[in-house]
Amino acid sequence: MIAAALAGLGRAALGALAGLGRGALFAARATSHIVRPPFYPREFGQALLQIGWLSLPVVGLTALFTGAALALQIYAGSSRFSAESVVPTITAIGMVRELGPVLGGLMVAARVASSIAAEIGTMKVTEQIDALVTLSTNPMKYLVAPRLLAAVVSVPALVAVGDAIGILGGWLVGTGRLGFNAAAYLDNTWAYLEPCDVGSGLVKGAVFGAVIALAGCYAGMQSGRGAQGVGRATKSAVVLASIAILGSNYLLTEAFFRS
Repeated sequence: MIAAALAGLGRAALGALAGLGRGALFAARATSHIVRPPFYPREFGQALLQIGWLSLPVVGLTALFTGAALALQIYAGSSRFSAESVVPTITAIGMVRELGPVLGGLMVAARVASSIAAEIGTMKVTEQIDALVTLSTNPMKYLVAPRLLAAVVSVPALVAVGDAIGILGGWLVGTGRLGFNAAAYLDNTWAYLEPCDVGSGLVKGAVFGAVIALAGCYAGMQSGRGAQGVGRATKSAVVLASIAILGSNYLLTEAFFRS
């Protein structure tokens, strides 16, 4: 029984490592196709619309309520130490460093990674990818590269907009519920917010965008036949993208703010 359990554990570990290797090779191939012709600007434009513009409402609403709730929580905690004046600063730093990029990335992953996986998985099931190969069109270049580039470009923009909306949510709560002066709140917000805080969030957004696109495309390309295969690919894309976002967020935070 012990040998069987160890053998099962070993098979699971080897399977995980093999999957990680396939994913790394897929990411390397997809990245290489971004910089090599031919290019498909129409596919890139459609992906930019789907990933960026159509994700703006859900990212904006998430950031608004997150910023408002964060201001309330920080006020409740800082009031125990008579330090209510730090609410604007901590709210802004928390949004641009962590909550804006991470929550924005997770919301985009839930919406976009599943959509990409379902679309590409359906194309595989209906043999449209085989038709692209028959027409001498590389599926990696036609399907994956435009989505990857669009995600890397659009997710940082979504993060920037989400940061601004989240700070606005904190300002609305701070001035409407907590009794802060509007001008003083904004002054305290910008006084201690540094360019590296904003820049780190935008870099995280670019990395999260790449993670989301690669997870969706990889799961779609690995989709099994039939409706069940597409459903499993969709679920795998969201889970993989979410875990990768949280893991890469820690690594990037460690790299930016180690000192």
